[in-house]
Amino acid sequence: MSTENFAATGRRKTAVARVTLTPGEGKIVINDRRFEDYLPSIPLQNTVLKPLEVANAVKSFDVKVKAAGGGVAGQAGAIRLGIARALLLTNAELRPALKAEGLLTRDSREKERKKSGQPGARKRFQFSKR
Repeated sequence: MSTENFAATGRRKTAVARVTLTPGEGKIVINDRRFEDYLPSIPLQNTVLKPLEVANAVKSFDVKVKAAGGGVAGQAGAIRLGIARALLLTNAELRPALKAEGLLTRDSREKERKKSGQPGARKRFQFSKR
């Protein structure tokens, strides 16, 4: 069998992550940088690793990611969804385990737009009766 790639896309807020899984020894590269360098905080690293831990595949696949848009938290969420979707392509029996952890659901919360005549999306200027 040739080295097969499993590609998937993840989105969160305004971030988009294109994820490619290749059978390997567990190296993670995000935008041509080491995973630990790109996501310096441990909670964000755990977010990205969660689908691999649920699937017991941390040392089974090399992960290559192209992430764009948003900030680091949004990108971490997008990468997490992309990895979960790519794992499904490798093995469809992982679906119940990934779904139980909520890893296959796209977090659809987006920033609400600012309304005209107001300082923000929800905030109003101070009301004055007189």
